[in-house]
Amino acid sequence: MPNVKNRESTGRHAFLVAAGILISRLAGLVRQRVFNGYFGLTDTADAFASALRVPNFLQNLFGEGVLSASFIPVYARLLAQGDDEEADRVAGAVGAILAMTSSVIVLLGVAATPYLMWAIAPGFDGDKLELTILLVRILFPGAGILVCSAWCLGILNSHRKFFVSYTAPVLWNLAMIATMVAFRHSALRDLAVALAWGTGLGCVLQFAVQVPLVLRLTRNLRLRPETHSPHVREVLKNFLPVAVSRGVVQISAFVDQALASLVSKVAHNAAVAAMGNAQSIYMLPVSLFGMAVSAAELPAMSGTLGTDAEVQAVLRRRLNAGLRQIAFLIVPSAMAFFAFGDVITAALFQHGKFTHADSVYVWKIIAGSGIGLLASTLGRLYASTYYALRDTRTPLRYATLRVLLTVSMGYLCALPLPRWLGIDPQWGAAGLTASAGVAGWVEFTLLRRTLNARIGATGVPAPLIAKLWGSAAVGAAAAWGVKSAIGGAHPITAAVFILVPYGLIYFGVTYLLRVEECGALFERLARLRR
Repeated sequence: MPNVKNRESTGRHAFLVAAGILISRLAGLVRQRVFNGYFGLTDTADAFASALRVPNFLQNLFGEGVLSASFIPVYARLLAQGDDEEADRVAGAVGAILAMTSSVIVLLGVAATPYLMWAIAPGFDGDKLELTILLVRILFPGAGILVCSAWCLGILNSHRKFFVSYTAPVLWNLAMIATMVAFRHSALRDLAVALAWGTGLGCVLQFAVQVPLVLRLTRNLRLRPETHSPHVREVLKNFLPVAVSRGVVQISAFVDQALASLVSKVAHNAAVAAMGNAQSIYMLPVSLFGMAVSAAELPAMSGTLGTDAEVQAVLRRRLNAGLRQIAFLIVPSAMAFFAFGDVITAALFQHGKFTHADSVYVWKIIAGSGIGLLASTLGRLYASTYYALRDTRTPLRYATLRVLLTVSMGYLCALPLPRWLGIDPQWGAAGLTASAGVAGWVEFTLLRRTLNARIGATGVPAPLIAKLWGSAAVGAAAAWGVKSAIGGAHPITAAVFILVPYGLIYFGVTYLLRVEECGALFERLARLRR
């Protein structure tokens, strides 16, 4: 029989992940709002946004995503089998190998930064290019520390200690906010340099806050780069294809940034910074709903024991339940991106040097992102299911295809297409996000089809999808009427009067349509009131 412990609902765990992510993302939005108030969509903002991509690349390549796919399935299974000593040995070996590898890459990266600029920001030149090089060199070491922070997250998640690991980035954001406030009277270039150093301090704090709990949970931990254990070798074996998979995805992000820098050059604007703002908004529902469910499910899926048929039945049930939860919350998010992206952006970021025109520009980019929002979040859970099955190669193949599609279509939509259509070249940034969304749907379709052939039918039923989109459309139509009626209200006031009715109508209509997830949500709220 499947492990009884793993038959338990991960709803509580998903809630803790979502709560931690929400707190972290809110801190991130505050940080981005402070940043926009000082920097706006200027060349300096463009340079900092581009520089921040480099350490993010290293963190994502060796950090949370790769560890979730390679380390957590092995580590969580050892814990489920009660072999805590071997689990600690594996954790120590993986931690030591990660620290050594990331240290070497950081040193090489700092030395090679000027030679990386052709890939990071080919559209930059002059002072803007020089500032980007300086910022990258300052930011690089912090990325190595974030990799260690992701190792902590892998251990804590496997022990179902989700809240600390997902709220740790709050300290990273607070360090950046404190730096900007402390150096607010500096020249814009000097403020950017100070912010880079503050970002490094935030990386240290994010790692340090997780260490005490990790040490309490792993009493036999020894940081030694051992490779003789078959479990360590399994982690390393899985690590390479997942790292390549994450790598090609990150390469896609770099290509998007490179293309955005060219859009910035052609359109004479700060397209890279605008895409960074759009990304902050886009990642909120992805993190809260997609990552929360996927992160909570992966350890439970990985620790499922039983015959092949029993394991497949458990995975199928968990996957279908998770997909429904994600779709219920992502569909209204995508509709909000399409209809009210300017309202959301203005409420979050419009002040100081960030103008209404900037909000409208970011809206165009967010609307493009909305095309692939549902596919991206559902695809994360499918990928987690593959990882629980110890299959890292199938997601790699499809991720590679998605990247190839994103790069080819992104170039076409970012640069030639606006010129052919005779429209403002700034629309190229929206073309980038839209093309990535289309590629995301291709990847999602392939992931689902292959997994269905392996474990049985999975997916969100078409009638439920129709109900969700219909409910979101009804709410959007009503809220659009409010938007037209209130005119030029203050951004935050407008957001309250537009988005709150939109959400209430969506939940009300889905409840009347007897959508199971809405009923369950109301029941949980009723229990909380008691």
